[in-house]
Amino acid sequence: MLLLVASSAAVGQAMAQQQDDGGRPWRGHDRREDHRSLSDAIRRVERESGGGQVLSAERIPFDGRDVNRVKVVDSSGRVRVYMDDPQQRGRRDDDRPTRRDDNDND
Repeated sequence: MLLLVASSAAVGQAMAQQQDDGGRPWRGHDRREDHRSLSDAIRRVERESGGGQVLSAERIPFDGRDVNRVKVVDSSGRVRVYMDDPQQRGRRDDDRPTRRDDNDND
């Protein structure tokens, strides 16, 4: 009887901990994809920066989605911060606004 009560308490506590996640769905599969996306971002930034040394790389929330932020020391010793949005990766480069387009008020 004591064993039954102890096991019931343990099961109840485990269920309470599972429900304490705020009702969010399990993201195990997404984390693997996020890791792959972050690894891809690091490789892409290494190529773009001409072989700079990566200081840090992390996923951060930005504008309602997660983006990759990679900090790199370039050949002149400056720290550069690259923001890589995996959701925007499929767009063509021609569609992206340039600084000149942003300042064009015509």
